[in-house]
Formats: sequence, structure tokens, C-alpha cells
Amino acid sequence: MTLRRSLLLAIALFALSSPVRAADLDNPTGPQPTLPTEKLTITTRDGKVHEFNVEIAATSEQQTIGLMFRKEVPAGTGMLFDWGGVRNSDMWMRNTISSLDMLFIDPDGKIHHIAENAVPQSLAVISSDGPVRGTLEIAAGSAEKLDIHVGDVVRQRIFGNAP
Repeated sequence: MTLRRSLLLAIALFALSSPVRAADLDNPTGPQPTLPTEKLTITTRDGKVHEFNVEIAATSEQQTIGLMFRKEVPAGTGMLFDWGGVRNSDMWMRNTISSLDMLFIDPDGKIHHIAENAVPQSLAVISSDGPVRGTLEIAAGSAEKLDIHVGDVVRQRIFGNAP
């Protein structure tokens, strides 16, 4: 067997054994398994502290699937997209069947922008309106119910301000 053939065979075997393949990302058919969770708090401008237990979407595969196909996002939970650095965050709701609030968070943990009540299964782009370090998805209506606003502080290890 030639070196080229061996290399092609190795690549093909790796692609087949990989837990998430490109075709799965383009056309997922169900929710991803629950991701590792961590604590996160949001301190509002009036000093109230709200605690969440959030899944951490750190890899591009995890971020691509996000909360797709999840029937609900219980109160006090969510998903934090760790962008690994500062960047613009453009999200959408394709295959996401429960409405969400999206909080776009600066590198220092301050909420930069909030998109409330994102429409399930919409292909409309929901933008951070500027560079952010992370994006937090929580159940729709949570921002209003908990009185969370732009400028409130998210405390979590990726922002270097965990309690």
C-alpha cells in the first residue's frame, strides 16, 4: 500500500470514528448530550444576585448545536458559549424549539447586549452588536422576570471574576 493510500485510509477511518461529523453539524437530528456544567451568577444594578447552573459550550461542535432540539430550558439553567476570546457573536434559532433570551457578555463580565424572546426555529441572525467574550442563553422571559439589563455583571471563570 502506498503512503498516499495509507494516509487517505487513516483520514477516512478517523472521520468515521469521530463522535461528531461535519454532516451531523449541518443537519443535526436531536439534542446534543448535556455538556459539563458550571456555576454562574448575574448581579443586577440593584445588587440582586441570580445563580445559574449552565452548560459550557466550548468547542465549535458544541457551539454549532447549542440548545437545538431541547424541549425546555428550566429556570436557573442555560448554556454559556465560551468564544475563547473576544469576537462578534451572531446566533440563530434554527432547530431550537424553545424560545430563549440571549445575553452577550463583554470580556470583563458586563452584559453588552440582550436579545429577549428569540423566536424558535427562526433563521434570523441575532447579533451581539459588537465584540463579546461569551454568549449566555437562558429561558425566554428570564431577563425581564429577573430584571436583568445591559451593564449588569455576569460572574464566571471565563470572565476572570468568578466568586
